[in-house]
Amino acid sequence: MLLHLFSLLVAASTALLIFAGGLVTSTGSGLSVPDWPSTYGWFMLTFPIDKWVGGIFYEHSHRLIASAVGFLIVVQAVWLWMAEPRHWVRRLGYIAVAAVTTQGILGGITVLWFLPAPISIAHASLAQLVFCLTVSIAVFTSPGWRRAYAARQAPLDTDRPLQTIAMLTTVFVYAQIVAGATMRHTGAGLAIPDFPLVFGSVVPPYWTWPIAIHYAHRIGALVVSACVLAAVGHVLYHHRDRPELRRPSLLLLGLLAIQITLGALTVLSGKQYLINSFHVVTGACVLGTSLVLTLRSCRPRFAASRTGATGSARLHESPRSYESTQEWSPTPGVPGARV
Repeated sequence: MLLHLFSLLVAASTALLIFAGGLVTSTGSGLSVPDWPSTYGWFMLTFPIDKWVGGIFYEHSHRLIASAVGFLIVVQAVWLWMAEPRHWVRRLGYIAVAAVTTQGILGGITVLWFLPAPISIAHASLAQLVFCLTVSIAVFTSPGWRRAYAARQAPLDTDRPLQTIAMLTTVFVYAQIVAGATMRHTGAGLAIPDFPLVFGSVVPPYWTWPIAIHYAHRIGALVVSACVLAAVGHVLYHHRDRPELRRPSLLLLGLLAIQITLGALTVLSGKQYLINSFHVVTGACVLGTSLVLTLRSCRPRFAASRTGATGSARLHESPRSYESTQEWSPTPGVPGARV
């Protein structure tokens, strides 16, 4: 239980880091500190507080938060290595360490190479994947996941449409976030200055590269909205008695409404930095919530896959090793039951 609570803290801190990164981009503070990993020649943790002024405040704060998140992810990986019996969950912890390390290196290259768009986009996109890893670990270490949620209710392994819709929603949300990062880091955020129309029409009367990126982001928002509505509608119609699916579905619907509102306000306010930054982190929350819904809807498939993967090796492993790789299910005879 403590490991799960710590994993929730790691996921929340990663979301805070994404918000801090959004502030750096929204305020144009990416080069306020021109050196890396030092800060104006100072070791990061000893940089004087009285020098945290202007854009330096946003960039230096972002670096400190990133360092703290990296430390927490390393602690999480060590904790998983010591206490987590499922080797695939431990492996996720190691991957998270590698991902956040790569993320830090990309952040440094972004500064040292003067904010090249491809590196900045990769930096923003990888941040979302790090967040997804931390959210996944929080889900996998939760008591609900371990007890297979509502095991006495109708099994979810036959509801392939829900699993497919949830997976597609998560993929499209991530693609939309990458499109948004491309729009921000190529200066296309205000290429279309009105909303909801496009230069007073539905389709741009003329095209440039920034207009095309911005318009694609708006079309992507429509696709994501359709996917979210389909997923939420399916859950509420077929599984409204399952709180582990109903709660993230309703949260996803609320976050989508907030995200669309923030997107509109970002354009209408001329990219006001707080609105823009909340738009970035809310997008991450939409992605994380969609991922939670996907993982929970696919819970029986995880149990079946783990049983199949380890069952063939049963004769070659010790009883403790075999048991440690199994998913726990409270119902005898169900794939994934502990033996």
